[in-house]
Amino acid sequence: MTRIADTFARTRAEGRAALVAFVTGGDPAPAVTPAILDALVEGGADVIELGMPFTDPMADGQAIQLANLRALAAGTTTAVLLDIARGFRARHPQVPLVLMGYANPMLRRGPETFAAACADAGVDGVICVDVPAEEDAMLGLALRAQGVAPIRLATPTTDAARLPKVLEGAQGFLYYVAVAGITGKQQAAQASIEAAVTRLRAATDLPLAVGFGVRTPAQAAAIGRVADGVVVGSAIVEAIAEAGAAGEDP
Repeated sequence: MTRIADTFARTRAEGRAALVAFVTGGDPAPAVTPAILDALVEGGADVIELGMPFTDPMADGQAIQLANLRALAAGTTTAVLLDIARGFRARHPQVPLVLMGYANPMLRRGPETFAAACADAGVDGVICVDVPAEEDAMLGLALRAQGVAPIRLATPTTDAARLPKVLEGAQGFLYYVAVAGITGKQQAAQASIEAAVTRLRAATDLPLAVGFGVRTPAQAAAIGRVADGVVVGSAIVEAIAEAGAAGEDP
């Protein structure tokens, strides 16, 4: 977790938002993912979100759904993904690495086993999309015990009554989902993002990263003027798919 805090402190001191880059692990193949992660770091990504492939990624749009299917077809398992994470940590000792995915792959062998494996692989935080804050005991307790940050999601529908529960036990940063829907081509109005960031800042000292529907450099720059971090996912995943379809290196 220190890597996460240090990174957001550094980017804040530099007068900019952190770039949080998401890719689906194992897409288009596990052997290719390390080079993709290295390229993201070399290209300026401050935090890496590594997606855990799953058969039913209900919060994701078509681009990431297809990436999940490609990764699974290529033989990507949780064990393979953790090996990728371990190699990344050896190559990039200071870059925060966050796993993002769904409860089934994380919990099938038990939360303690998963949390210990994350810590062993050098993972800094975990975003579990489909375990609500009210069910923190399912995973959050085990992650915190291993020094791995449970990173929570807030959305446009997270009202003042529920927000304290979302923040309780949250660590690393708060991920604000800018649209009430799936990842992909939906875009939130800048004014609504600014209002949400103002509201969330009043409730927590955690860094705020905004994602879902960030499609262009201009949009990322506008969000970065008010948030601590900007998450770019589907646009990167689509670029990887397009490169693969063209026979190029992702």
